[in-house]
Amino acid sequence: MKSLTQTRCTGYDFGTTVTDDRMRDREEASLLARISQRDRASFEELHGRLSTLLFTSALGLLGNREAAEDVMQDVFLQIWNKAPSFDPARGKAATWALTLTRNKAIDRLRAMQRRHRLNESIAEQEKNVADIDDCNSLVNMLRSERAASVRAALAQLRAEQREVIQLAYFDDMPYPQVARVVGAPLGTVKARIRRGMMRMRELLEGLI
Repeated sequence: MKSLTQTRCTGYDFGTTVTDDRMRDREEASLLARISQRDRASFEELHGRLSTLLFTSALGLLGNREAAEDVMQDVFLQIWNKAPSFDPARGKAATWALTLTRNKAIDRLRAMQRRHRLNESIAEQEKNVADIDDCNSLVNMLRSERAASVRAALAQLRAEQREVIQLAYFDDMPYPQVARVVGAPLGTVKARIRRGMMRMRELLEGLI
């Protein structure tokens, strides 16, 4: 026996008359009524009627075929489970299924956006950890006999890079405060620090 989602996909015919549309709506409502009684044959027929329509709707919202296919599979599982809740007096079966698809696609889109923001946050944290490690190395070197080498490397940086590194690492000033002091956006300050630290690592290669 086929699974709930491994059924045929024949599409949705938009080139019909009003009479045909009404007949189709009644047929699909009838299919949902039988699906509510766990009629797999009716489920397969409804899948064949609506799969292309629902996939196109999901793809339009997500812009990703794989994600749209996943949403369509989830929606047909919902149709199988929620068929008893469909009320033909409140609308068409296709409209009901499209609403399920839209809601599921929006949920998926939000989840994708949350994952993207989380990945950005993790990347930023990793960069900050690297900056902290560099800071500790530089501070330790300043307290050692190699302090002169660090100062010499620092002097070779661009003025805007040298300024923010001195404020953040040697004056122990938080990044947001550094941004206010130098009058630059926080992102710009972080970029200057990062580029400056990379340059200092090059100049001090073998010492840090």
